[in-house]
Amino acid sequence: MSDYKFIDINAAGGDAVTTSFSNQVSYCKASDAPITARVVAAIAAALNDPVGSRFLGRIAGWSGAPMADALPLRAAGGLHALHLSGRAPELAAIYAGEAGTDDLAIVRGVIDAHEADLLPWLDGPPQTNEAGRSANFVAAMLWLADRGLAPRFACLEIGSSAGINLMLDRYRYELGGVGFGPEPGVMRFEPEWKGSPPPDRAIEIVSLKGCDVAPVDLTDPGQALRLKAYIWPEHGIRFARMDAAIAAAVEKAPKLVKMTAADFCEAELAKPQDAGVTRLLMHSIVWQYVPADQQDRITAAMEAAGARATAERPLAWIALEANRARHHHELRVRYWPGGDAETLLATSHPHGAWIDWRA
Repeated sequence: MSDYKFIDINAAGGDAVTTSFSNQVSYCKASDAPITARVVAAIAAALNDPVGSRFLGRIAGWSGAPMADALPLRAAGGLHALHLSGRAPELAAIYAGEAGTDDLAIVRGVIDAHEADLLPWLDGPPQTNEAGRSANFVAAMLWLADRGLAPRFACLEIGSSAGINLMLDRYRYELGGVGFGPEPGVMRFEPEWKGSPPPDRAIEIVSLKGCDVAPVDLTDPGQALRLKAYIWPEHGIRFARMDAAIAAAVEKAPKLVKMTAADFCEAELAKPQDAGVTRLLMHSIVWQYVPADQQDRITAAMEAAGARATAERPLAWIALEANRARHHHELRVRYWPGGDAETLLATSHPHGAWIDWRA
């Protein structure tokens, strides 16, 4: 991505807004999402003349950090929701991938016609709950069990959104020839595996609990539509996964609470831990949305709990997050006792299409 500009993720101001949109276009193209790239590029072009539009004016004068806030995806999510609901049929040509359309004219017209619907999409970060990322969590648990940690895991997730990854014990995984989970499972994940296989260990998920500052109820059609709006239209399999997750949540809702990430971690780490169980913090594509002071609190709480960890009651931390310098996603792990240093296990596609195992 030669046109991608590496800037401080916390940079603010007009130049940062412009760069955030051009970088998002570049990222979408590199991630096989040309339609989403077109939508983001059209919004960026409309920003050249935001006069008369509160939606465009708010984006152009964004007071926060547009890259950290994922501002382009907030805006694109609103347009996609209008398309999915059928309320903006003008967008159909773009989302069908038709060539030769005047994307700027179409998008600007929709923005002007549906401004009241679009403005709320700028109020909060994208909800990118993707079940495919859970394959990384399972692979990391196999590795942790191979390192000698108790192979029974009590999982805690921050930034759980709708809790789709809190149902990972209901999914089937085939990871480089190593299988885990019920057969056939609510969903089946078999990412393209690069490198050596993960350790073939018997592991058990004893509990799953998560938090989000604005949890999504998958059983509510309006909230489910919001999640679908953040799915890139090129990735059709993700819509099928979302429907499967909705059905699973209707059958048995994931255990999800409304809390900040730091409050949740501190509260859960203060609770008694059963012997023979590894307590595990996990998160994916969420750390950038956690305020810096909460990041510090989570890190301090984990390190303090790590200092108390024993072989009978170990602690681990699995993170699948973007490396902004190299522009890919990395699966990293810390564990206690004995593995305080962070270990890079793999690089991964952001939606779970492939895993490049490095451990």
